[in-house]
Amino acid sequence: MNKAVLIIDMLNDYFAEGRLKAHRKHLCQNINALAGWARENKIKIIWVRQEFKQDLSDAFLSMRNRLIYKTIENTDGAHILSELNRHKEDLEIVKKRYSAFFKTQLDTMLEVDEITQLILCGINSHACVRMTAIDAFQRDIEVIIASDCVDSYDIEHHKISMLYLSKDIARVLDNHQIMIEHPI
Repeated sequence: MNKAVLIIDMLNDYFAEGRLKAHRKHLCQNINALAGWARENKIKIIWVRQEFKQDLSDAFLSMRNRLIYKTIENTDGAHILSELNRHKEDLEIVKKRYSAFFKTQLDTMLEVDEITQLILCGINSHACVRMTAIDAFQRDIEVIIASDCVDSYDIEHHKISMLYLSKDIARVLDNHQIMIEHPI
């Protein structure tokens, strides 16, 4: 089984305030640990970044209507958090909607390497992580959500999403379970 780790939207703008800012250090440490394990086991790592044009012409309708300027191209807010360990061999995709599959090259990347299992990390668990998990499930890709590597600014929706996804769509496992109990 060929695996890949998808690290979703760990971007400066999302960690500027609130719950995610408070959980930043812990979340980054866990993601770095999982990424290190993945590299040791020659598992592909794909960084997923949400990014929009300055004029919001490619942004969500709600962003355009409310003039929300987050993760704008060529701004620091659209950059991946500096404390995350990225390597030159890691891959990166830019997305415009919640799902990392929607109008990106992710399908092609996974097909080329015959990836049949995705381990998802990042934020927000109730939106981008959830939609990516559902889209992977619909493609018959096995989904694992790294429970200590995902979070949301909204704890209630985070909990509901993890419960929903764990029923049929994904296995929700912590790093210990992924690295130790389910080795390569």
